[in-house]
Amino acid sequence: MKTKHFMAVWLTCMLSAFVGTHTAAAQNGEGYFTVSGTVKDAGSKKTVEYVNVSAVGTNIGTVTNEDGEFALKLSDTADVKEIELSCIGYFNARIAVTGRDVREQTYLIFPESFHLSEIEVLSWKNPRDLIKAALDKLADNYPLQPNMLTGFYRETIRKRRKYINISEAVMQVYKSPYTTTDASADRIRILKGRKLVSPKPGDTLSVKLLGGPNMAAYVDIVKNPDILLDAEMLEYFSYRMGETTSVNGQLQYVVHFEPRAAFPWPLYSGTFYIDRETLAFTRAEFSMDMRDKLKVIDLILKEKPAGLRFTPEEVSYVVTYRQRDGQTCLNYIYNKIRFKCDWKRRLFATNYTVVGETVVTDNRTEGVEKIPAREAFSMRRSLSQEVSAYYDDDFWGAYNIIEPTESLENAVGRLIKQQSKSK
Repeated sequence: MKTKHFMAVWLTCMLSAFVGTHTAAAQNGEGYFTVSGTVKDAGSKKTVEYVNVSAVGTNIGTVTNEDGEFALKLSDTADVKEIELSCIGYFNARIAVTGRDVREQTYLIFPESFHLSEIEVLSWKNPRDLIKAALDKLADNYPLQPNMLTGFYRETIRKRRKYINISEAVMQVYKSPYTTTDASADRIRILKGRKLVSPKPGDTLSVKLLGGPNMAAYVDIVKNPDILLDAEMLEYFSYRMGETTSVNGQLQYVVHFEPRAAFPWPLYSGTFYIDRETLAFTRAEFSMDMRDKLKVIDLILKEKPAGLRFTPEEVSYVVTYRQRDGQTCLNYIYNKIRFKCDWKRRLFATNYTVVGETVVTDNRTEGVEKIPAREAFSMRRSLSQEVSAYYDDDFWGAYNIIEPTESLENAVGRLIKQQSKSK
C-alpha cells in the first residue's frame, strides 16, 4: 500500500509573493480562428460551468469557466466543421463553424432525464463489485501507449476575497501507458507561463502545500490508484448507488463512497461516475475527511514559518475524463484548498483559498518521447518560481486556455495597478 508514501512526496504549491522581471516569449505563429461565447441551461437560462468544449474530429478542447464562458482557438489547417458541448446531466450539443471568428455568442444546452427499469437500476446490487469490475476493465478503456498531453494550468490564491497570486502556464504532460499504475512515470514540462502577485508585504505568506501543475500526474485516479482505487483499500470504504445520470451522452452509474475505517492519514469521501456500457471511470468528485485536522495538516502542509498557526478547512478535487479515439483520457482537474492562518498572540485568523485547475487542450499519440528528467517540472518547486511576470493580452497566442472569469479579470487589473504604483 503506497498511499502514505505518495502523499508525502507531493510538494508543489508555494504561497510566496514576489515579483520577477518578465521576458518576451515568441508567440505561436500558426494561423487560427476563435469561437467564443457563453453556455446556458436552455430552461433556466443560467450559465453552466465546466462544460467540455471540443473540436469534433480532433483532440482539441477546453472547458467553460465559472461564468459559463469559453474561447476555443482552432487552426486554419485543421478543417474543423463543428464544435461539441458536453456536460454531466445534459444532452450533447453540436455547433457548426465556418473557419471564421465567432465571438460572444450564447449557446443553449438541454437537461437530460432518465427512466430506467427496475432491472437496470438493480443490475449492480453491490456497488463495491461494480468498482472492482471497472478496475478489471482498465486495460480495455484507457491508453496502452504513451500519450503527450498539452494542457493549461491556472493557480489562484486569495486572501479573504482578494486575489494575491495568479499563476498560469501551458504545459506538456507525458503519460506512460495506463498499465503502469505509477504516477512517478509521468512527467510535466512547462512550455510557457506567467504570474501576477501582490506587491504588498502584508500579503506575503510562505507556506508549502500539496498541489500545483503535477496534479496532472498525481490526481489522475485511474493512473494513480493509491488515492482512491487501491484494491487493498476498497474494503475500508462504504459504497451506495446514486441516481443514474449521463456524461457526454453516455449513461453513467453513480456511486457514492465514504470511509468506514480510521487510518494514520485522512481518507476521502465523494462520488464516482462509471460509464454504464464500458465501465470506464469518467468522473470523480472527492473531499478529504476533515474530522482530524492534525492528520490533514501532516498530509498537506510541508513547510511554514515558525509561530504560524495553520488550520485546514477544505481539501477537495474534481477529476474528469472524456472519450478520444475510442479511449478514455484525462480531461480536467480541479483542486481547492481552504485554510486559516494566524500568528500566535494575534486575535483573528485570516482565510486563504488556493484553487488549481488543469484542462487538457490537446493529445498526441504519434512519436511520443518521455520528457527528459532535466526538463521536468520539479515537485519541490512552485509554479511562481518557474514563470515570469505578467506580460500582455496576446501572451498565449494560439494556445487554448481556460477563460478568466469576470472576477479574475477585475483582480488582474487591480494587481497590475498595485504593481505600477509600487515601482
